[in-house]
Amino acid sequence: MSEAGRTFLSDNAFGASPEVLEAVTAVAVGDAAPYGADPLTEAVRHRLRELFERDLDVFLVSSGTAANGLALATLAQPWGSVLCHPDSHIDNDEGGAAEFFTGGSKLVGVPGADSKIDPDALLRALGRRTEDPHGVRPSALSISQGTESGSVYTLDELGALCRDARAVGLGVHMDGARFANALSRLGATPAEMTWKAGVDVLSFGTTKNGTISADAVVSFTPAASHELRARVKRAGQLAAKTRFSAAQLQAYLADDLWLRNASRANTLATRLWEGLQGLPGVVPHGAPETNMVFCGLTPSVVKGLLAQGYAFYHDRWEPGVVRFVTSFAHSAAEVDGLTAEIGRLSREGADRPGARRPRHRDESWDHCLWA
Repeated sequence: MSEAGRTFLSDNAFGASPEVLEAVTAVAVGDAAPYGADPLTEAVRHRLRELFERDLDVFLVSSGTAANGLALATLAQPWGSVLCHPDSHIDNDEGGAAEFFTGGSKLVGVPGADSKIDPDALLRALGRRTEDPHGVRPSALSISQGTESGSVYTLDELGALCRDARAVGLGVHMDGARFANALSRLGATPAEMTWKAGVDVLSFGTTKNGTISADAVVSFTPAASHELRARVKRAGQLAAKTRFSAAQLQAYLADDLWLRNASRANTLATRLWEGLQGLPGVVPHGAPETNMVFCGLTPSVVKGLLAQGYAFYHDRWEPGVVRFVTSFAHSAAEVDGLTAEIGRLSREGADRPGARRPRHRDESWDHCLWA
């Protein structure tokens, strides 16, 4: 483990909000009906229906990978394809779970800048091999909001992609591992960023933003809900003591805790990015839209940070490029401490003969594959 306050590896490295822990403790006594038949689970369903402004079904699962796989299994055929960005988490970081849960659907990458699917590229993919028995037919569209490189689709961008997919009969899945961060960035409502844009099934991520293990599949279509009831059980994702997951979500959604946590993480990322401006040998990339900051650092700065106990991803796809992720649990002082240490190390490096700035890329982050 890295030193306290020096972990910027990922927001899933942190614990839970105190409110969530208190809620779990509260339901640890007494008894309740199992398998989601308890009043607390029903209360969470009701709360999500309020937030999303419509009738829907909710299925509590233990991980985002399970949520994505189960959601896609309701939309895609085994002989079809799931269209997604090449950087998507389902394609690069889930061990083939999407193919497993769907029974063999092929993931087909649709490129675009900033890890966002390009509309023209999607149209080409939608028209490819639709009647060819020798190839996989487009079967579902999966959109990450926000993306794996920290970008966020605007509501217009989401609507355009969903309209094109639905026009040819494809269902639309949204991977919302950082759903609250994207929502906070846009200032939109949950309804506007999902079913009103054309999303059929949402993977509603919470564990990166303050819960312990309480992700969910939110279905806006009755057909998907009917299938999910069976698939969730068959996948071993119907917990007997569902109330413990429900308690986490109830606290998470109460008093806008989820949005406050996400807004805090986003604000701290902006604070870090702004602090990096102008430091010698440091190349900050585009302003963060969620809670991720990417920048170029010299090898000596990276080595120095690691020696000081800082944890972060580095050199994952290009030497010298690092990613820092801020979380609801970070403090402004911890972020400022990281900025100060980078500044100290970068100034020391700039004084050494032969010091070079890292290579800067103006194009999108085409291989940002981290959780």
